[in-house]
Amino acid sequence: MRVILLFLLLFVSVPARAAGPVILVLGDSLSAAYGIRPGHGWVALLEARLVAEKFRHRVVNASFSGETSAGGASRIDGLLARHRPAVLILALGANDGLRGLPVAQMSANLGRILHQARRAGAATLLVGMRLPPNYGPRYAQAFQDSFAQLARGHKSAFVPFLLDGFAAERALFQADGLHPVAAAQPRMLDNVWWGLKPLL
Repeated sequence: MRVILLFLLLFVSVPARAAGPVILVLGDSLSAAYGIRPGHGWVALLEARLVAEKFRHRVVNASFSGETSAGGASRIDGLLARHRPAVLILALGANDGLRGLPVAQMSANLGRILHQARRAGAATLLVGMRLPPNYGPRYAQAFQDSFAQLARGHKSAFVPFLLDGFAAERALFQADGLHPVAAAQPRMLDNVWWGLKPLL
């Protein structure tokens, strides 16, 4: 009887340990491996790095192409309830900027996501974006600054720019000039990892 009890305890506890804490990635096409094989995107590479560095975390990628800050804000409560993440990586806003949507509106949406995540007990990492100069210096600067302001206001870890270090390298982007190729994905991961690792 004692042996059976021990076996049952092991059977129940091992999957719970194996599952590990969740890192939830909420992003757009830049995090959804748009135009490349899914296994080559930076989020998939993050899973491999966590294993290599012996972290027990597992990654849930809730990103999809075309997602805006409003879409993320409408989904966040359900995602938090379903996955109960230990860490939220928030990488939205690029589509708001490309559509010229009001920066205040984007900030309010991203702020709600960060607030709800912290309220649910998750650490947060906000990943910033920047716009090309043709959007006008005033709008582009306000857009860029809003991410740093949000991170400060919500006491979130912060990566200023997902494409830092290669945004001007045309060869690292697909034909549309917006989405990085597979060769750029490790550099995107490096940018995110810098902000993520202290949260693990």
